[in-house]
Parts: sequence; C-alpha cells; structure tokens
Amino acid sequence: MTAYVSLDFSVPYLEYLLPEQLSLLNSLLLIIFAGITSAMTASIGVGGGVLLLAVMALILPPAAIIPLHGMVQFGSNFNRAVMTFKGIDWKRLAAFTPGAILGAGLASLFLVELPMQFLQLTIAGFILFLTWGPKVPAIGLGRVGTFFAALITTFVSMFAGATGPLVAAFVKQQHQGDRFRTVANFAATMSVQHLPKAVVFGAAGFVFADWLGLMLLMVLSGAVGTWLGLKLLNKLSNQKFSRMINVVLTLLALRLIWSALVS
Repeated sequence: MTAYVSLDFSVPYLEYLLPEQLSLLNSLLLIIFAGITSAMTASIGVGGGVLLLAVMALILPPAAIIPLHGMVQFGSNFNRAVMTFKGIDWKRLAAFTPGAILGAGLASLFLVELPMQFLQLTIAGFILFLTWGPKVPAIGLGRVGTFFAALITTFVSMFAGATGPLVAAFVKQQHQGDRFRTVANFAATMSVQHLPKAVVFGAAGFVFADWLGLMLLMVLSGAVGTWLGLKLLNKLSNQKFSRMINVVLTLLALRLIWSALVS
C-alpha cells in the first residue's frame, strides 16, 4: 500500500476552502510549491511540473494525484500563456489542439495501468534525443509533426502525468534561440494538453468539486510564481537559457531512467 504524508495542523476559516482529506499544513505546502514550481518553469523553461508532481505524490491520496496535477498545471500554464501572449505560434497551436483532444479521447478508452517502467524509459529516450540528437526535420516540427506529438504525449500523460519535459524538448526544437517563444508556446501547448483531463477524469468519476478550493489557491500561487519567473527570464540571455533548459531536461531524463531501473 502506498504511504503518503499526513500532518495534523489546523487554523480556523481556511479549512472551509481546503479538502477534508488533507491537513491544513499539507494543503499549504502544496500551495507554496505550486508557486515555486511555476516560477521555475517560467524562468528555466521546464521542470516545475515534474517537481510539483513529486511533491503531490508525497501528500495526496494516489487516486487524486494525476487529475489534480493536471488541473493545477492547466491553470499555471494558462496564466503563463496569457502573460506571454505575443510569443504564441497560433498555427502550431492549432495543429497541436486536435492531436491533444484525440490523444485524451483514446486514453479514456484505456484507463488501465500501463507498465510505468516502459513509460519512463520511453519518455526519457525521446527527451535525450530531442535535446542532444540531430535537429528534427522541418516536417517533424511542422503541423503534421506537431499533431502527432500532441496525440502521443497527451495519451501518455493520462497515465504517467509528467510528459511536460518531452513536450518542452519538442517545443525547444521548434523555437531554437528564442527563450520567450519557447516559454510562451510550451505554456500554450501544455494548457491544451491538460484541459481534456478534466473531462476524462470527471467522466471516470473523480469529484473535482471536493478539491476546488485547493486547486484555485494553487493556481493563484502559480500565477504569482509565473510573474516572478518571467521577471527572471528577462534577465537571461538566449544562450544561457538554452544551456539551462538542456541541463534540466537531461537531469529529468536521467531521473526517469533511474526510477525505471530501481523500481
């Protein structure tokens, strides 16, 4: 049986906004980390979603991890997309959206346990290839490639939850040398990818209303973190940003490989 953190701590009034399943301290930890991880993704370009997923896995009941992570990440990415609106590539987003919807629809037919080691190794392999391998041909980065990237990563995200680094590696190839467009388009595509989770998990019986207060507070914290992270992004050069995102993507891929090998 999976164990998760459960700490007892209570303060009047706030408890009315937060889920009964969690102590107030655990809820506050999630809210704080939502802001920290949003700032991380806004400034470095990737990594915040995976870190938040790891924290949520320590605190939340297993059945709530993926749906809540998806909704909080939708809010965080949507806020970041709004704040970086001018950098969004609408043609590629238009190609990504139907692929994400189809991927979520296919996943809803197969809400079963897929081998986590296989998912981890596959995602890690693609991340390393996209980060350090040869540049993907133009057709792979165009509308057709974007459609299939959306379909595959959205399908996998319904089971693994953390395909953000894979999408980030793909988006980075599309917008080489432009840190603002990379951050903007990663935010836009991840917003589209996370939204169908509400429909799929809601249809599967997950009661989002029980967690609404926590989700809203985490999204608000994420908006503050995004604003701070974008301030830091303004101070980075494109070259330094590219090096940082390559390093973070590589570390995340290696962590996936390690998790697959030791589990």
